[in-house]
Amino acid sequence: MRSFQDTLHHHGLHLVREVTSTLQINTGFRCNLACKHCHLDAGPARQEVMTRATMEEVLSFVRRNSFKLADITGGAPELVPDIAYLLDGLSLQVERVLFRSNLTLLTRGEYAALLEQLVAGKVAIAASFPSTNKKQADAQRGSGVWESSVKALKELNRLGYGKAGTGLELFLVANPAGAFLPVEQSRAEQRYKSELAAKWGIAFTNLYTFANMPLGRFRAWLERSGNLQPYMAKLAAGFNPATVAGLMCRSLISVSWDGFLYDCDFNLAAGLYHSGRRLHLSEVDTIGKGIPIISADHCYGCTAGAGFT
Repeated sequence: MRSFQDTLHHHGLHLVREVTSTLQINTGFRCNLACKHCHLDAGPARQEVMTRATMEEVLSFVRRNSFKLADITGGAPELVPDIAYLLDGLSLQVERVLFRSNLTLLTRGEYAALLEQLVAGKVAIAASFPSTNKKQADAQRGSGVWESSVKALKELNRLGYGKAGTGLELFLVANPAGAFLPVEQSRAEQRYKSELAAKWGIAFTNLYTFANMPLGRFRAWLERSGNLQPYMAKLAAGFNPATVAGLMCRSLISVSWDGFLYDCDFNLAAGLYHSGRRLHLSEVDTIGKGIPIISADHCYGCTAGAGFT
């Protein structure tokens, strides 16, 4: 298999940073779930979470830059003790905030104040929902997760999320259950909207379908099952040069729970630092254009088919 870098060169392409408008904040690897497709190997046993001191460094970094979107991810950000503090600070400094959730915690009673904060701030929610089929979803994410997710989506709809005219955006994210590429996004969205509305009265804003990254827990499964090489070959064969211009890493910078910078959350999982060296955000003033983006063969996952933009 040709390396990702060699493939870029073969097509006369260069992966460099444009204007950085999105700050992705990985608040830690602690999660109540241990999903099979997780590229971070997040789970209940992980203890890494962002401290308030690092959050203050993040907010200072935001003030030094002109980010339009703050993308909060994990792990499960709900489990980070000072997540409300981070949300408050970001809402004052960026145009838009996105909060990623696995849906199983957010609508529980103990997180009522956090949910109220999201609604009041019109924070968009991106929720993992890999399948409208209970058996498939639970096989990927754990027993009982599908039912709790459907219950959470209904509650989010009741609060206005996913409903036209409310300004409360609700995005669903679907990853394949195994070592294959995702289905075409627009067709999948039509099916999701039709089935969720007809069977459970659920509405949402948009669906995004992404390939599983050969990293973390998913990579470990690929290795154990003998699927790593065939899967990598499948991703490489699906390389689409048209995706490179719009890749998220060209306009996004990712900060880890402990304050170090990466070109994306996948590079964070792979231990590939922004600019090729270990830089804490407190050491960086602004993120400039034209900086080469660090890449490796897992980047085929973002450029196969319709890509990850």
